[in-house]
Amino acid sequence: MKKVIALIMVSLLSVGLLAGCDGGGGNNAAPAASGLSFDTVRLAFVHVGDTADRGYTYRQHRGTTDMMAELGISEEQVLNFWNIPPGAAADTAILEAIEWGADMIFATSFGHGPHMLEAAEDNPDIKFFHATGNLAKASGLDNFHNYFGNMSQARYISGIAAGLRTETNVLGFVAAHPNAEVITGLTAFFMGAQSVNPDVEMYVMFMGVWNNPTLEAQLAQALIDRGADVIGQHADSSAAQTTAEANGVWSVGYNNDMIPMAPNAVLVSPMFDWSIYLTYAVRTVVEGGVVGPDFLAGLEEGMVFLSDVNPATIVPGTVEAMAEAEAKILGGWNVFTGPIYGADGTQLLADGEEWIEPLSAPSWTHIIRGITVVE
Repeated sequence: MKKVIALIMVSLLSVGLLAGCDGGGGNNAAPAASGLSFDTVRLAFVHVGDTADRGYTYRQHRGTTDMMAELGISEEQVLNFWNIPPGAAADTAILEAIEWGADMIFATSFGHGPHMLEAAEDNPDIKFFHATGNLAKASGLDNFHNYFGNMSQARYISGIAAGLRTETNVLGFVAAHPNAEVITGLTAFFMGAQSVNPDVEMYVMFMGVWNNPTLEAQLAQALIDRGADVIGQHADSSAAQTTAEANGVWSVGYNNDMIPMAPNAVLVSPMFDWSIYLTYAVRTVVEGGVVGPDFLAGLEEGMVFLSDVNPATIVPGTVEAMAEAEAKILGGWNVFTGPIYGADGTQLLADGEEWIEPLSAPSWTHIIRGITVVE
């Protein structure tokens, strides 16, 4: 059913009908021919990690392969760059993609943004697409685009499983960077837990990197030692989940279905389907259409979703509580609806007041009451 919905939404996206994304501003004129075809278009992907992480980059590449299958694009038309951090390596990868003849270049890490922007300015005939970024709309360039999924929705629902499962009322969260994307997600996760367990609290520890399985495991252990019996995470591997299993506690995965990695610990995993955007973007460009500068889609469009729950780890009533929250969100309810208070007690949102993301990139930066950041 999820696949059927996703295919329907891709079809809607390709003709610019989907609410919630900037599809180019209502231009009804027939688009100019692109000069491309699905047999000739060349696509390059600059990844911050590689598929061995079984998490973020694995799911990004899964989006690529699903898009290729949907549009009939061959492996010879796709060039992947793996383990490319921000900096000189990103500039080199983008340059190599241009020299290879890429028509469309995609980059997957927030830190790739400035490199993609500079390349887009210098190469107006190539289309550049940056996941998780926030520079495209302000740039004014018609060949530079940002995209992301509304992960807060799936994070909130996964938090419900954690809030019902905990026996100590202490959650732990292994977090990559103290930036808006990570803070938005961990906040939504905690609010989901709090919605079914008002007594719950959460400790957060930041790594300062996206992918370091050794450090992820160390931080997960430190949080467990503080009393956390459910571990959430925003990092690129499944190390937090395997550490939870080794300690006989529970966890919530991220990016990929992590139940197979830790079958006695993982409750559920919020995930992205990157093929929703990739299929839309490639189809639109090849067919001569206009892709807007900024794109955000969520549960309704299939851009974010949750894995199946793990019947071996969840408590009774979890499926029903998660389904109720999902229906509420699909009905238009915003996860970031007040009252919400900061860690210092300051009211951030009044009762019923909503906070709306201005762009696709998550931008909530407040640590809320009930969350403690451990230095």
